[in-house]
Amino acid sequence: MAGDNGGGWRIGADIGGTFTDVVLEAGEKRFSAKFLTTPEAPEEAVLTGIRQVLEDAEVGPDQISQVIHGTTLATNALIERKGARAALISTEGFRDILEMGTESRFDHYDLNLQKPAPLIPRHRRLTVPERMSAKGEVLIPLDEEVVRARIAELQDLEIESVAVGLLHAYVNPAHEQRIGEILRTELPSVAVSLSSEVSPEIREFDRLSTTAANAYVMPRVAPYLNNLQARLTELGITSPLFMMLSNGGISDLATASRFPVRLIESGPAGGAILAGHIAAQCGLDHVVSFDMGGTTAKICLIDDGAPSTARDLEVARELRFKRGSGLPLRIPVIEMVEIGAGGGSISGVNALDMISVGPESAGSDPGPACYDLGGAEPTVTDANVIMGRIKPNLFAGGRMKIDAAAAERAVAEHVAEPLSLSAKMGAVGIIEMVDENMANATREHAIERGKTIRDRTMIAFGGCAPLHAARLAQKLGIESIVVPTGAGVGSAIGFLRAPISFEVVRSRYQHLGSMDVAMINGMLAEMAVEAASFVRLAAGAGETVERRSAFMRFVGQNHEIDVPLPGGELSSGIGEELRSIFDDTYRAQFGRTVPNVEVEIVSWSVSSRSPQAAVERAGIPTGNAYAGPAESGILWDPSLGEKVEARIVMRKDLAPGSTLAGPAVIVEDETSSVVPSGFQASINELGYIIMEAG
Repeated sequence: MAGDNGGGWRIGADIGGTFTDVVLEAGEKRFSAKFLTTPEAPEEAVLTGIRQVLEDAEVGPDQISQVIHGTTLATNALIERKGARAALISTEGFRDILEMGTESRFDHYDLNLQKPAPLIPRHRRLTVPERMSAKGEVLIPLDEEVVRARIAELQDLEIESVAVGLLHAYVNPAHEQRIGEILRTELPSVAVSLSSEVSPEIREFDRLSTTAANAYVMPRVAPYLNNLQARLTELGITSPLFMMLSNGGISDLATASRFPVRLIESGPAGGAILAGHIAAQCGLDHVVSFDMGGTTAKICLIDDGAPSTARDLEVARELRFKRGSGLPLRIPVIEMVEIGAGGGSISGVNALDMISVGPESAGSDPGPACYDLGGAEPTVTDANVIMGRIKPNLFAGGRMKIDAAAAERAVAEHVAEPLSLSAKMGAVGIIEMVDENMANATREHAIERGKTIRDRTMIAFGGCAPLHAARLAQKLGIESIVVPTGAGVGSAIGFLRAPISFEVVRSRYQHLGSMDVAMINGMLAEMAVEAASFVRLAAGAGETVERRSAFMRFVGQNHEIDVPLPGGELSSGIGEELRSIFDDTYRAQFGRTVPNVEVEIVSWSVSSRSPQAAVERAGIPTGNAYAGPAESGILWDPSLGEKVEARIVMRKDLAPGSTLAGPAVIVEDETSSVVPSGFQASINELGYIIMEAG
C-alpha cells in the first residue's frame, strides 16, 4: 500500500462535482467529512474538510505523514473551455491535424453535426520544417532558425503554454526535444508539453489531441497544486502531497504538474481501487463497482481484484453518449462507464411527455431544491427525500438542513403536475428512470467487453449509491450487494489504498513472426528504468513491482488488445508463446480467435508500482436479528409500486453479526442504505453491510 508508514495518519481528499470528501485514517481509525464543493476556489472545501477531521480526531497537523488528492480541475477546464491560452508547434504541412481529426462522423445521419472545436485555434497553430520517417530516420533536419522565428510569433500571441507534436516523434523524439530546449530557454515562463513525453504512441490525431489537452490544462493545474501544497504547509501539514492518477496509481506533485492530463478521472479511479480492495477482503472474484455521487454514476467491472483498464478515453463530448463526439485522450485509465446520473441530476418532462433525468446537474451551487440554497428544479435527491429514503433530520448527521417541502414543490411543479401525477408518484418516476438509465448503461458496458453481470456482486459506494443499489441490482439480476464502511466517501478512502505507480508506453511496430528481439529487449529495459525511477522518486528507495505488456492485433484490424508479457528478457523464439497468449486473451474478450491470420504488435507498456500489503479476508459471523433502537417511517418501494412501513436504523448501532430484514433504511452521516422488501442485510466482520435478495 502506498505510504505504509507504520500507523501514521494519512489524508485522502476527493473533489467531486457536488461534494468534496476528506478522510483521515491511521490503521483501523478513520474520520471523514463531506462538504459542498467550492467551484471558484476548490482548495477551500479541501482545507475545510481537513480542519474538520483533524478536530474530530484530535490530531495535530504535524502528525500527518501523507496527503493524497484527486481533483476535477483538469476535467472541468476541458469541459468548460477554461484552460490556458495555448499554442501548437507541428511539422510543416500538418497544421490542421487537430481540426481534421480522423475524418469520421460520430453520427452519419445528422446533417448539422457539430464536432468539438480544437482546444488550440488555427491562428495559434504554427509549423516548422522537419521530418522523421516512421522508422525514426531524419528525412528533413530541424530548421532551428524557423523555430526561433516562431518564438517571436508566440510572444506576440501572448501564449501561456505550448504543445509540441511532430510527425513520428514517438519513434525518434530528437527534434521535439530540441524544440523544447529552445522554448524553455527563450520563453522560461511558458509551459511546454512534448508529445514524445506526454503520449509517445502512434495515431497522430490522438497523440496531438492528448498533448494539446496537457498544454491547455497545465497552467491551471500546476499553480493550483502548488498553492494547495503551500496552504497545507500554512496549516502545519508538511508531509508530501500526492495526486491520484486516472490509471489507479498515485504520483508525486512534480509528475502530476508535468502531466496533468493524467489526473482526468482521478476521483472515479480511487473508487475502483477501493472496490478492488473490498473484493479481495470479501473473497469475491467477480464484482461490479457502483459509484454514484452528486453529479455522475460510475460503473466498473472488476475481476480477480483488478479493475478493467483502457488506453484511451474521451472528454467534453458534444453528445454525452455518442462516442467520437469528444476530445480523445491517449492515456492509461481505469475503464468504466460514466453517466449523468447523480443526486444533483435535474429531472423534467420532455417533448414526448416522458420523465427525463440528467445529464445536467444542479451541482453544489445552487444544488437540489431540498438543500434550500436557491435551487428550484427537481433532482434525484429531491425525489429520494419525497420517497422517504433520506430522512431530513438525519441528513449529514443533522448538520445540513433539508427542506422536504421544497423538494415536493419542485417535483410537483416540473414533473408531477405536467403528467397529472401526485408528487410522490412523480418522485417514483424520477427514481425509476434514473435507475433504468444506470441499468442500461451497465448492461451495455458489460456486453461490449464480453462479460456478464448477473453472476457478480455489486459493491456500492458514493453518497447516493447505497440509496439506489438494491433497485439497480434487481434490474440487473444481481443477488448480493456490499456497502462498505465509509461508503459515502468511498473514492477518498480508495486514494489511501492505491499504490504509487507510473506507466511508460512506447510505439514500436513489429510483426510477430519477424520481431527484432534484441531491439525490443533494449527498449523494454529502458522503459523499466524510467518507470521505476518515477516510483522510487515518489516513494523513496525501495522495491517495485513491474508489469509488462504488448498491445497486439490481427493484421488489418484497427484496434489492439492488451496482452501480458512473460517476465525477464524475451527469447529469440518468443513469437510462438506470444501468439498463444494473444489467442487466449482475444478469445476471452471476443469469444473466438481468427486462425491463420498474422499478428502484429503496435505498442509496448511497462508499469511499475510500489508493493501492496496482503489483504486478509473477512467472513460473515453468525449472529441474531437486530433488535436494537429503530424508528419507523414510510418508504416508497418502486418494485412494489406502493408505500411500505420501514425500520430506520443507525448504522453505528449494527454490530458485526447483526441481521436486518427489509424494508429498512440504514442511516449514516454521509449516506443511507435502502434495504427493500425481499432483501436481508447482515453485517460482516469488517462492519460492511451485505445485502442479499431472497
